[in-house]
Amino acid sequence: MLWIKSLHIIFMVTWFAGLFYLPRLFVYHAQSDDHASNQRFKIMERKLFWGITTPGGLLTILFGIWLISYMPSVMSQGWFHVKLLLVVLLVGYHIYCGKLLKDFKFDRNNKSHIWFRWFNEAPVIALVIIILLVEVQGF
Repeated sequence: MLWIKSLHIIFMVTWFAGLFYLPRLFVYHAQSDDHASNQRFKIMERKLFWGITTPGGLLTILFGIWLISYMPSVMSQGWFHVKLLLVVLLVGYHIYCGKLLKDFKFDRNNKSHIWFRWFNEAPVIALVIIILLVEVQGF
C-alpha cells in the first residue's frame, strides 16, 4: 500500500506542477504581442497540458481510488469529504484550463494577464487545504 500512496503523491505533485505553471504561461501568453511568441506559448501550453498535467491528474485520481479500495472506512470521515470536494473542484479547474488553452489556440483569449495572475492562485489554496486535511485529518 505504501507504493500506491507514494505513486499517488508523486502524480499529485506532477498534476499540481502543471496546474501552477499552465496559468503562469497564460499570464505571459496574454502579454505577448508578436506572432513568434504567440506560437511558442501555444506549443508550450499544449505540451504541458496534455503531456504532464492531464496524465498527472488522471494518475493521481487512479491511485487515489486504489488507495480508497484499501481503506474504505476513510469514506465515512468528514475531512475526507472536504478533500474529495476540493479534488472535484480541481478537476473542474483543470477542465477550465483546457478551455482556456483552446481559446489561446484559436486566438480567442479575452482575459488579461492580471486575470490570469489571480486565476493562478486557486490551486495553491486547494493544495494547502488538502495537505492540512490529510496530515491533520480534520484538524
